[in-house]
Amino acid sequence: MVKTGRFTRALALALAVTITTATACSAAPVAPAAGGGAPGQGGALTPAPLEGSAQARPSGSPRTLVTDLAVPWAIAFLPGGDALVTERDSAKLVRVTPQGQVSDVGVIEGVSPAGEGGLLGVAVSPSFATDHYVFVYFSANGDNRVVRYRYDGGLSDPVPLVTGIPKGSIHNGGRLAFGPDGYLYASTGETGERGLSQDRNSLAGKILRMTLDGKPAPGNPFGTLIWSYGHRNVQGLAWDSGGRMYATEFGQNTYDEINLIEKGHNYGWPDVEGMGGGGKYTDPLLTWSTDEASPSGLAYADGSLWAAALRGQRLWRIPLNGEGRVGRPEALYAGEYGRLRAVVTAPDGSLWVGTSNKDGRGAPRQGDDRILVVPTGNAGG
Repeated sequence: MVKTGRFTRALALALAVTITTATACSAAPVAPAAGGGAPGQGGALTPAPLEGSAQARPSGSPRTLVTDLAVPWAIAFLPGGDALVTERDSAKLVRVTPQGQVSDVGVIEGVSPAGEGGLLGVAVSPSFATDHYVFVYFSANGDNRVVRYRYDGGLSDPVPLVTGIPKGSIHNGGRLAFGPDGYLYASTGETGERGLSQDRNSLAGKILRMTLDGKPAPGNPFGTLIWSYGHRNVQGLAWDSGGRMYATEFGQNTYDEINLIEKGHNYGWPDVEGMGGGGKYTDPLLTWSTDEASPSGLAYADGSLWAAALRGQRLWRIPLNGEGRVGRPEALYAGEYGRLRAVVTAPDGSLWVGTSNKDGRGAPRQGDDRILVVPTGNAGG
């Protein structure tokens, strides 16, 4: 693979695609259909400037909101503007105010941190004002699982919703997010057992879609929890203003990806990394080299997708237009804050970004791990 320090160069060829998968990032400018991409040489895609996109950039420098966290993995906002933050290795759920005050909510029972596992995703019910539900994804002794709690001053009434998600020392997935349809989505990894991604009898290497009670959501393509499959390790989920769903995906050695996620689609792992689905598998919207990305968290704000990069140690901004077409990504803050894992859009329109320098692969700096606030054009302050 030829690396340019930004993106691999490739021939752009107009193409209408219904989104794809694998493991990398880059996109095409001229395809007329929504989600169009351009195939490239060697499984890569070539990004280009995108007419009609917001082209929004941060409206100021990041500021540190919170310091001295222990591998913050996920962030989810409560209706009043405070956020719940998971700490992977301590198994603690903490509450963070927009002013940077931190308080402990509790330690999640049953978490067994090891390798890439531990307390991972968190999501807040869209009906929190009435049901007070909070959902967490974590690695237990023998599996990964999704558990629902009531949060009303403290955590109570734990209900395991999904158990038996395969667990490994690597590739546990772990992202939780509510879609615009009101259903809960969970991303899982293939735990290093590559064949599980293509096995629809396994919950590994999938994106799951469920009700608030953990049942398969109405309209799921196979009558099970599975929404899409053929994934290696998805750690980022986001929806744009048109309701289109996107996911980040870790590649193996060559290409990381952003995929447009569609019902029932097969994203090709382990048979394909990057482009090359040939109609059998869905190709990615974008591909990066793995040293530039290793993308984890994903958010949508101000007309762009924002992807947090671990190995790449930068925040990627990927412009979108109204049809969901992606343009040339822009790397922000490369190397300034180390490994970035969580990124979410706050109620005021800013981005909250969590570092992951204490995760055993980073180089912790004074004050790590931290949450940064990145103002965008729509941020209210």
